[in-house]
Amino acid sequence: MDSGYYIDMEHKRGAENYHPLPVVVESAEGAWITDVEGRRYPDFLSAYSALNFGHGNPRLIGAAQAQLEKVTLTSRAVHSALLGPFCEELGDLVGQDR
Repeated sequence: MDSGYYIDMEHKRGAENYHPLPVVVESAEGAWITDVEGRRYPDFLSAYSALNFGHGNPRLIGAAQAQLEKVTLTSRAVHSALLGPFCEELGDLVGQDR
């Protein structure tokens, strides 16, 4: 199936909250993404959270796997054993209280 198929499906069935580029990503590694037609692009979307570290980073995959085996996700309606320590470490790193 080509990009048009996937894009049409999203238009018919998905919410309209972005106006994405006409690229349908099938795979990614490091700083590169590959579309369903096999074209490669440098992934310049580093502003999106974990993408700063590239796709398929072995250390991040290991850390994510270890966490997923314990708790997949918690709502902010309850507390996490990791959020407070993470915030403290991040604040110390950047020299801020919050």
